[in-house]
Amino acid sequence: MAIDGVIINGSAMLDQHLLTGESQPVEKEVGDRVFAATVVITGRIEVRVETASTDTTVAKVGHILNNTVDYKTTIQLKGEEWADKAMIPQLGITSLALVTINPMVALAILNTNFSYRVQMTSYLQTINHLNLASQQGILVKDGRSVELLTQIDAILFDKTGTLTKEELVVGRIMVFCHHYQEEELLTYVAAAERKLTHPIAKAIYNKAVTAQLTLPEVTDSDYKMGYGITVNIKGKIIQVGSARFMKIEGITIPTLIAEEIAYSHNQGYSLVIIAIDNQLCGAIEIQQSIRPEMKNLLHSLRQSGIKYLAIVSGDHKQATQFVAQELGMDNYFYEVMPENKANIVEALQQQGHSVCFIGDGINDAIAMKKAQVSISLRGASSIAFDVAQVVLMDGSLSHLDDLFKIANHLDTRLKRGLIISIIPTPIVIVGGFLFHLGITSSVIINNIALFGGVGYAMNTRLQYEKIIK
Repeated sequence: MAIDGVIINGSAMLDQHLLTGESQPVEKEVGDRVFAATVVITGRIEVRVETASTDTTVAKVGHILNNTVDYKTTIQLKGEEWADKAMIPQLGITSLALVTINPMVALAILNTNFSYRVQMTSYLQTINHLNLASQQGILVKDGRSVELLTQIDAILFDKTGTLTKEELVVGRIMVFCHHYQEEELLTYVAAAERKLTHPIAKAIYNKAVTAQLTLPEVTDSDYKMGYGITVNIKGKIIQVGSARFMKIEGITIPTLIAEEIAYSHNQGYSLVIIAIDNQLCGAIEIQQSIRPEMKNLLHSLRQSGIKYLAIVSGDHKQATQFVAQELGMDNYFYEVMPENKANIVEALQQQGHSVCFIGDGINDAIAMKKAQVSISLRGASSIAFDVAQVVLMDGSLSHLDDLFKIANHLDTRLKRGLIISIIPTPIVIVGGFLFHLGITSSVIINNIALFGGVGYAMNTRLQYEKIIK
């Protein structure tokens, strides 16, 4: 049975990725809350149940998704909307011509209604721009979302997996004992954690493999789940783990080193500390790396008219704040549960913003459904992939700016296409009242406009390079 609750005994390292979207595991101890859909990586805990089954947080997410009204289905294509609005004036003018002139002129004016031309050319414009998007690796599942992108002035980003890469990486390797080198410490830590499966251990092991280090054999191993590990390597006692583990093992953390540890935590990094023969000798910084394309991308988005950029993350404050400051975001929200992400979207909408939400996890799905436009990445959770109106198929945000350029280009061409489609109507109306133009002239003028509009819509491909530059 799925449960949410509070830890009453023990401690553990938990993977909360499914719920919060954060790939980095978190340590939980007595008094901390734990949730259904999270996984104990290491450790043992006893939990006092607070909610169960359909009352758990993850169950509420599913309930909200199933019962959210998808208002987007009521939005028409611009061409259809313009055509509908023109019908009543057209019928009024036709009736006036019928009464004041003759039936042939009235028929000519009625025949010049531009609704079918607008619908045809706007449909062709949209299809051609969706094709351009697909050539950039952008899957647009709802063509209306491309039109809505031109109204977007606020973008909310999930952090982990969206702004940052999913995999953890090794940052600084800090040496506190002068008789050891960085590579030597990395070798000891990688050897100690080689058989562990949590993401931090994998990041350290991958760093050692990349550096082509030869890992020594471990003769003895004592693993305290959720805290750290003690091994014997070539007669040396190697202790690897958190600051809490070092205190449990009776290893003193000097003030200067404690300050360095605090600094790393304030930057949003995790630290793996290493002691050799009961002396603290170093630490390895574990980071989430920001996607390299992000800074230039955000600059381009601001130039295209986006006024508000923010991060909405389930991660803790320091990590979220660091990424927000590094990228020059306008705001950031941290430790946000899935249903509260949607509340942030609604708050911005109430302030008059048109919101695009970009995410990749079940924790983002409600917010994505509430936003005017939702975007996800290939490789995202199945729910995020299903909810998203647009999916960036290369798994990165590198073509997000191209998507906005394509949307703005479509908007421009739709407006020009509207003018081409409308031109025959006033010509025939004026000609009918002044020169008594008949149905034949109306058909010729309408067909000229129709072929001109179709030709204009179809030459989008020729402007492909212009759109993405």
